[in-house]
Amino acid sequence: MQAIILAAGMGRRLGELTRDNTKCMVAVNGERLIDRLLRQLSRQSLERVVIVVGYKGKELRDYIGHRYDDMLKIEYAENPVFDKTNNIYSLALVKDQLQEDDTLLIESDLIFSDRLIPMIVEHPYPNLALVAKYESWMDGTMVRLDDDWNIVNFISKDAFDFDDADSYYKTVNIYKFSRDFLRQQYVPFLDAYTKAMGNNEYYENVLRIISMLNGHQMKALPIGQEKWYEIDDVQDLDIAEALFANDEDVLRKYYGRYGGYWRFPQMLDFCYLVNPYFPSRRMRDELRSNFDTLLTEYPSGMKVNTLIASKCFGVSESYIVPGNGAAELIKILMEDNLQGKTGFIRPTFEEYPNRFDKERQVTFVPQNDEYRYTADDLKAFFTDKDIQTLMLINPDNPSGNFIPKADVLGLAAWCEELNIRLVVDESFVDFSIDHATHSLLSNELLERYPHMAIMKSISKSYGVPGLRLGILASADKQLIAHIKKEVSIWNLNSFAEFFMQIYNKYEKDYKEACEKFVSERDCFESQLRNIPFLRVMPSQANYFLCEIQPPYTGAEIVVYMLRQHNILIRDCSLKPGLDPQKQYMRIAVRNHEDNMRLIKALRQFKKS
Repeated sequence: MQAIILAAGMGRRLGELTRDNTKCMVAVNGERLIDRLLRQLSRQSLERVVIVVGYKGKELRDYIGHRYDDMLKIEYAENPVFDKTNNIYSLALVKDQLQEDDTLLIESDLIFSDRLIPMIVEHPYPNLALVAKYESWMDGTMVRLDDDWNIVNFISKDAFDFDDADSYYKTVNIYKFSRDFLRQQYVPFLDAYTKAMGNNEYYENVLRIISMLNGHQMKALPIGQEKWYEIDDVQDLDIAEALFANDEDVLRKYYGRYGGYWRFPQMLDFCYLVNPYFPSRRMRDELRSNFDTLLTEYPSGMKVNTLIASKCFGVSESYIVPGNGAAELIKILMEDNLQGKTGFIRPTFEEYPNRFDKERQVTFVPQNDEYRYTADDLKAFFTDKDIQTLMLINPDNPSGNFIPKADVLGLAAWCEELNIRLVVDESFVDFSIDHATHSLLSNELLERYPHMAIMKSISKSYGVPGLRLGILASADKQLIAHIKKEVSIWNLNSFAEFFMQIYNKYEKDYKEACEKFVSERDCFESQLRNIPFLRVMPSQANYFLCEIQPPYTGAEIVVYMLRQHNILIRDCSLKPGLDPQKQYMRIAVRNHEDNMRLIKALRQFKKS
């Protein structure tokens, strides 16, 4: 068997990274793609490796040099018109070599698991394509398969139909062909196709014609959960570096993305905190039916969106301001509108203290191993601290601590007496038991406690983080008016505006979703408590803070879950306010199926 590597392309979309080198010279986590590929091929008993070069071909040859002479016999073919042709011409240049042996055909801009080459080489079927179930990040040639994994059609970009996407597989661009197939079918069709269509085409088009004439010539081998990525641009490179990072670096690369985890195929995200049961299907359908309008039309400005937010959340227009996520409002509130010292409770959601002058922070840390605290605890601690603002997240993040509404209102009255502004973030309150009675979003309460401001991230309990929507409410009209002036006139997109516009029609569905969530959280908690190396703390939110029992560490469990099960959870061990001598992680609550998948994975973990 031999391998042929196509490496003639220019890689224009990688910009500066390919100005002086071809694509396969790009490094992922310090290792060049060509080195990784040749290392993987060197483990097979190959007669030779033929590399088709073009753009910066001399530089590639010089780089490879003789470093692999004791492992591989490397030959080269030159595509002198790489800038005027596509990969069908590069392959046609080595059609004689193709007919001399069984062949692995590999494109050089790939990064993939070490298991893929043995997977295709050892499979008994002679003509085989590695394929992956279609994901939204994938581009290029798709295939359709029958029940026996025969490739019955190659789908070009022009023929791609999103309505059929669930039935598509993406070719990984790693193929195995028998010498007989290459001699008798592929090369003759390749000659005929290039004569008829020219050289600015793709070699998959020849496979498409063969599959149409005889659908059982090639089979597909799905790669399942094996990792791979095709690197065409800098975003692909960024994702590939996260996928293939070493254990010491992988968490930094994932956590540093701050979301966007939908770009990682099949990964379960137990870091970010959203309602798994809302929006309802009916509400999603209404959003989808208006997609074209919302995409192509401008949203309303602040005045109209404030009116819609007022209607949606039942607060007077002059008391509420919507934001591009709560993050926009937190930034403005903490950086521009708070005087004097501010009281914080740690551990907490660090966005608030991170946006505030460290020299003016007064921090309360509960002195117990479950990080529980009450309104009375806060009053006792902050009474003599000369603070002008008190920041309360209720339920708190990551501890899940919850102060009942009556006690929060008692704290608000205490703050009124001392002229302290109380900021309550109730982003998770709708996950609490009897949630419908716990929100502070009402004109009556805001007017009774004018020093109180209520922040709410709509992403969390409403399950729509992609909309980027949050609100701040207070009867302090001066504060609200100032924040409205600070945000952009078009700070909300049309989808967020439309969500608020139609939400009240689905309020019943939302309440049912929250009730369903509470039931699922109880079930999930009972399962987590049976994991012997976790100490689970009670929570009224959509996550659990868990202490990891020695000798285990948060990092090793999180890396294990990501590597072995494609599940991402949050290592909280270094979070300010948590005991630095102990290990912690925060686990989100998802739907029942996902939660049970995580429980099963945790049960399989053993310290190596």
